Amino acid sequence: MHDIRAIRENPAAFDAGLLRLGESPASSLILQVDAARRSAIASAEEAQAARNAASRDVGAAKARGDEQEFERLRAVIADTKDEIARLDRQAREKDAELREILLGLPNLPLDDVPDGKDESDNREIRRWGKPREFEFQPKEHFELAAVQETMDFETAARLSGSRFVVLKGAVARVHRALAQFMLDVHTAENGLTEVSAPVLVREEAMYGTNQLPKFAGDSYRTEDGMWLIPTSEVTLTNSVRELTLDEDELPIRLAAHSQCFRSEAGSAGRDTTGMLRQHQFEKVEMVSISHPDRSLEEQERMTRCAEDILERLGLPYRTVVLCAGDMGFGAGRTHDIEVWLPGQGTYREISSVSVCGDFQARRMNARFRPRGGGKPEFVHTLNGSGLAIGRTLIAVLENGQQADGSVDLPEALHGGYLGGKRRISADGVLV
Repeated sequence: MHDIRAIRENPAAFDAGLLRLGESPASSLILQVDAARRSAIASAEEAQAARNAASRDVGAAKARGDEQEFERLRAVIADTKDEIARLDRQAREKDAELREILLGLPNLPLDDVPDGKDESDNREIRRWGKPREFEFQPKEHFELAAVQETMDFETAARLSGSRFVVLKGAVARVHRALAQFMLDVHTAENGLTEVSAPVLVREEAMYGTNQLPKFAGDSYRTEDGMWLIPTSEVTLTNSVRELTLDEDELPIRLAAHSQCFRSEAGSAGRDTTGMLRQHQFEKVEMVSISHPDRSLEEQERMTRCAEDILERLGLPYRTVVLCAGDMGFGAGRTHDIEVWLPGQGTYREISSVSVCGDFQARRMNARFRPRGGGKPEFVHTLNGSGLAIGRTLIAVLENGQQADGSVDLPEALHGGYLGGKRRISADGVLV
């Protein structure tokens, strides 16, 4: 959420940031509602002061027998009571209106974010690995002989409908191995603390990480008002909700492997084949709670953590900075890491690492006490996939495919994760 004081001080800069995102200017409406709110608060305080003064003087007027003054003061007390109630109600209404407006507005892009409208305007900053040259036409993951019996969309459709999958046998084992491998690297080498947290959260947690109110249609809500998380960003970030930390506790670096749930309401018709875009999927999520002065370097560190997983798996990728028009609602700057999928002949997103500044912290009221004293400040929050497990599985299958339909698996998984197995045979068996 945005700082109303910053909007008051520089409404033109606020509107310019919104325009870069393709949004309409909003400062005029915000300041109008804010002025009405502040006026109602000030008037209520003046009325309360008048009532307090009348309350002090009414007894003295009665004691000295001044009936006329006594009755006047009684009338003031009665009239201001109703006026104070009216003004308090008006202030609360305007405060709620202002909050609703601010909750519906996206974070502003940082100054170094490139301008642009969509993914065609994103800027590549680096790439790693050379896409393999095949002596045959590479297939997409769901077409491979190795997965025909172990990646079951038909059973999933009978159980749950479209955009679900049942993984069995070798593919399920590789999927699990990838999750364990990612967690092990992040916790043992990258300094993240592993967390196992609920996948059902209260509404305020979804507000805290900006899924609500704007994107309610993209998530699943239970009948009793709980929400299934679209990613464990929700639980990890909200773990500092309503807290005031000590500066020495920062940064807090967390990782979680969880089920994730998205209705994909805004992606009708996109990636409907295979398991690239599912309603239920798994991710290893990274979250950092950072000091404001170090959040940009923290984004670089998190990006390298995600890239390193791909390098260890031998998967070519490129990293791009998203343009303003392609960024997510809560991000101030985002790095997308895109893995090479030979079956599609293109790079596809496998991780987004975003710095959100104090945008989410204001929604959660998450602060820290400066080491040298002074007023508590809002923390900065960051989140990123480290990685999306299903998409990593797709990349492993497509990049390791052989002419006979078998799949060679990354060496990083052979020993500690697959019990020495090195490939999935064409008939779907780990060998």
